[in-house]
Amino acid sequence: MAVDYNAPELYWNRELSWLEFNDRILGEARDKNNLLFERLKFLSITASNLDEFFMVRVASLKDMVNADYKKRDIAGMTAQEQLDAISRKTHDFAERQYSTLNRSFLPQLKAAGIHFLMNHEDLTEEQGKFVDQYFHKEIYPIVTPMAVDSSRPFPLIRNKSLNIGALIQSKNPEQPEKKKGKEKEPGLDFATVQVPMGVNRIVEIPTAEGEEGRSFILLEQIIERNIHQLFLNYTVIAAHPYRVMRNADLTIDEDEAADLLTEIEKQLKKRQWGEAIRLEIEEGCDKRLLKILKKELAIKDEDIFAVNGPLDLTFLMKFYGTKGFAALRNPGYTPQPVPEIVTREGDTIFDKIRQGDILLHHPYQTFEPVVDFVRQAAKDKDVLAIKQTLYRVSSNSPIIASLAEAAENGKQVTVLVELKARFDEENNIVWARKLEQAGCHVIYGLMGLKTHSKITLVVRREDDGIRRYVHLATGNYNDSTAKLYTDTGLFTCSVPVGEDATAVFNMLSGYSEPLSWNRLALAPLWLRNRFYELIRRERRIAEGGRPARIIAKMNSLCDGGIISELYAAAAAGVQIDLIVRGICCLKVGVPGVSENIRVRSLVGDFLEHARIFYFENDGSPEIYMASSDWMQRNLDHRVEILFPIEDPDLMKKAKEILDVQLADTVKARILQADGTYARVDKRGKELLCAQDYFCEQAVAAYQKLKEEKEDTRTFVPMERPE
Repeated sequence: MAVDYNAPELYWNRELSWLEFNDRILGEARDKNNLLFERLKFLSITASNLDEFFMVRVASLKDMVNADYKKRDIAGMTAQEQLDAISRKTHDFAERQYSTLNRSFLPQLKAAGIHFLMNHEDLTEEQGKFVDQYFHKEIYPIVTPMAVDSSRPFPLIRNKSLNIGALIQSKNPEQPEKKKGKEKEPGLDFATVQVPMGVNRIVEIPTAEGEEGRSFILLEQIIERNIHQLFLNYTVIAAHPYRVMRNADLTIDEDEAADLLTEIEKQLKKRQWGEAIRLEIEEGCDKRLLKILKKELAIKDEDIFAVNGPLDLTFLMKFYGTKGFAALRNPGYTPQPVPEIVTREGDTIFDKIRQGDILLHHPYQTFEPVVDFVRQAAKDKDVLAIKQTLYRVSSNSPIIASLAEAAENGKQVTVLVELKARFDEENNIVWARKLEQAGCHVIYGLMGLKTHSKITLVVRREDDGIRRYVHLATGNYNDSTAKLYTDTGLFTCSVPVGEDATAVFNMLSGYSEPLSWNRLALAPLWLRNRFYELIRRERRIAEGGRPARIIAKMNSLCDGGIISELYAAAAAGVQIDLIVRGICCLKVGVPGVSENIRVRSLVGDFLEHARIFYFENDGSPEIYMASSDWMQRNLDHRVEILFPIEDPDLMKKAKEILDVQLADTVKARILQADGTYARVDKRGKELLCAQDYFCEQAVAAYQKLKEEKEDTRTFVPMERPE
């Protein structure tokens, strides 16, 4: 019987799969093999991730329910069924987050001499005097108490802001009315105070007498202790922190938007006041106060999270940066110079690229050559044009500065700035305007599509004519995140790739679609079918009785078309190994369907972000890298680029990345048939952490190069001085 590879029972729901990913991060927070501050960092990440998940994914599902949208997802679930399942899982998840904090972290912090007071009632008399003085000097002038009564409506509570809600009662109530022999009780009013965002939430205080170490308290506890100072004519009956999450998914009708930049600016303001979709409140909150919040925010019981501890655990990431406590953190890693780009005096990066393609592996190797590629191009008198796509850049981007300088130097500079990069819209608007002011030609991509590709083209006049230098990458042109995300990139001056790069920018700026491509494959028009062809080729090889294999590394796998092709290939005998960091809607271990598919996820100190695809091709392997995951949005609704790695030595390096990650026994989790993930069974296996291995290899490669250089005086790492 023919198998229906599109049957819903063969797929996991993408939202529940994402929650499994966040659970793997929580697993790192709970792993006692990790140093204490590293565990704090992972717990903070789970909270940050969950915020975005609610603001975007849960908000989108609620919009579907409100619109009476009945279509089922790839796993056969309606929007309401997904919301119900998400609510159950996230409430359970929140309990485990706070159990980890209260039962594990706080006792261990105390044992390490770090006293974190989570409740102002635990302060000693001397500590109380200190925080009261701190409140009057540093906080009182900033905060604005807001009472709600018949003349003052309920205020707009900003998205993600931390607030303290209070029930207050007038100290001089009006004469109570007589009613049937009884007196009417004086009423309670609601009041709220926003915890200031521009002040450090973690406040160091004197350590209690007789204790050693350092002590800290959270800002909201200081305000709560002194909240009566903000309502002098009232008695504060109850006060509790609360936090609101709102729908932050932008809805933009590009057909109606005469100016996309202006329209996005308008929508960004609305993000602060979208529909309330989640309320975090302190456990044990006064029921009368909670009732008011529920009514005014129009929020349901299932969207209320009462937590046993401080709201918004992202503060732990800031605490991670507290000076001292080096023994509780991993030693920092410095990205190493790229051996192929280490120069002698007088060399340029263009000289190095002409010698052969160069593969970059970040953050093990420094991102500096990418920054320097644009910087040198801006200054080089022989460079005629620079063209680049920008999706996310840092707040103080050296690449932006170089592009502006290039335009001022008279070069033709074309920059595609993706204004719709979620949560980076405001930053990108600022850069777009700066580039325009410098004389760059700034474009905002194709209507209805996000431009997610990562490509830079430098056109240079040389002795033998015009030469095109190209950088292609799996990650963004962001020098800050390049130290935290694992990504790969390629420098090349290949003529076919250069021609394709020109075609890419002509398509983005002039809407001209080339009839054919030399080496690159682009979404949304060509990439899906290219992946189908590569997977089907392996399937035909397996059907012919020959060994066939696919290895694919990506962030997410949830495209039904790709998964059904993988199922068909696996059923034909293709051995498939998938390294998927986050969402995976594919099921493993289904008899006759996915018995030949193995899925693993790596969660480590760096965020796995590279996309690498290996196809055995009957003994003539092909390796590709891409800006795209195997998701419908990437393949059908974004501009993405797939590029080949063709140099034999670079192919070996790319294959090693995959092989080492498949051999990881420390950070890898293996997808099980029930949709959960389990750690690798280490019995009889060598302990191998892929990320540690690549750090060690990068350091060793650079040290070896230094030892081999005879003239150390002209040995110049191509890096900016700090």
